[in-house]
Amino acid sequence: MGRVYTLPELTEQRQRWKQEGKKVVFTNGVFDILHRGHVEYLAKAKALGDVLMLGLNSDASVKRNKGPLRPIVPEGDRAFVLCHLASIDAVCLFDEDTPIDIISSLVPDVLVKGADYTPETIVGRDVVEASGGTVRTIEFVPDRSTSGIVETILQRFVTK
Repeated sequence: MGRVYTLPELTEQRQRWKQEGKKVVFTNGVFDILHRGHVEYLAKAKALGDVLMLGLNSDASVKRNKGPLRPIVPEGDRAFVLCHLASIDAVCLFDEDTPIDIISSLVPDVLVKGADYTPETIVGRDVVEASGGTVRTIEFVPDRSTSGIVETILQRFVTK
C-alpha cells in the first residue's frame, strides 16, 4: 500500500529509492471516478519498474483543465483510494496545470502516459530523457472512461 506525500517528502523518498537501485516509474492524471481502465493502466505502469509514483491533479487543477463541473470526487478521497491500490507506492498532489514541476523534482526513470498521447507531446519528456530515462505510452482499456460513466449516469437517472 502506498501513501500520500508532499512534493518535498516524495523528492527525498525518490532519492532513497534511487540509492537502493530501484527503477522508478511516474504517471499522472485526474483519476476522478476510479474504474477498470484506471486500474489496468496503473498495473501496466507499475510493471515497467519497481516503484510507481502518481502525480494527482488537485481539485483546482482539474477545474482549470476539465471545467467547473469536475472533479466529481474530491482530491483527498481520490488520493486515499489511489494510495490503497496495490500498484501504487506514492501519490503526490500537484496544483499546476501540467506536471512539469513535479516531474522536474522527481526525475523518474520511466515516464508513462496513456496512448492518447504521443511521446513527443508528453510533458516532462525532455527532463526524463535528458537524465537517461525513458518515456512510454500504455493503451487504454476500450470503452472504459470517467466520461463514459458520467454519460451513463445522466442517461439512466437524469434524462428519464
